[in-house]
Amino acid sequence: MAGDGVCAACWSQLSFIAPPFCSRLGIPFVYDPGQDILSMQAIASPPAYHRARAAVRYDEVARTLVHHLKYQDRTDLAPTMGRWMARAGRELLAGADVIVPVPLHWRRAFSRRFNQSGALAQAISRASRVPVLPDALRRIRPTEHQIGLSRAQRATNVQGAFRVPPDRRHQIQGRRIVLIDDVLTSGATSDACARALLRAKATQVDLLVFARVVEAHGGPI
Repeated sequence: MAGDGVCAACWSQLSFIAPPFCSRLGIPFVYDPGQDILSMQAIASPPAYHRARAAVRYDEVARTLVHHLKYQDRTDLAPTMGRWMARAGRELLAGADVIVPVPLHWRRAFSRRFNQSGALAQAISRASRVPVLPDALRRIRPTEHQIGLSRAQRATNVQGAFRVPPDRRHQIQGRRIVLIDDVLTSGATSDACARALLRAKATQVDLLVFARVVEAHGGPI
């Protein structure tokens, strides 16, 4: 299962997420509470997106892979990471019409030279045969890096930052969307993107990420 660009040692240390987990947010449970049980987070603060799934926990190895893809031009990692994501998101992709990556602002895209979420989306599309709409969602204003911000600050930082352009609305309206990102932490960015897609009349928005932060208190209710 180790793929191109990912050494066997790194692969063996990754913490892949498998059932049992929250049916809404994909947060892993330490024991099996039964079918369709929700986590405390899903009950207390349900997001705009319908369901979320992640391939791995966001630990030191996952962080290294994401960092290499994002900042060190290791685009060779995207096909393997995307295949793992496609496997983790089988349920979401089976009912999806299109895949939409979380966009970068054009200034950041210019300095970074590529969008890591777009690279992952292309790999997932190849594995699942669900088409990608790379320009259907746009980041219309630059935002601060979310690292170091509180949950409330993260939500404020990305509020109103995303929009479906008028000439792309026909591609979103009535469609079931799978939104693609590299990491899920507070969910603020993904939530803002999902709200923009739903305002453009998407039927449903699900979220698929490579890695997600798993908090110790995310048990079932």
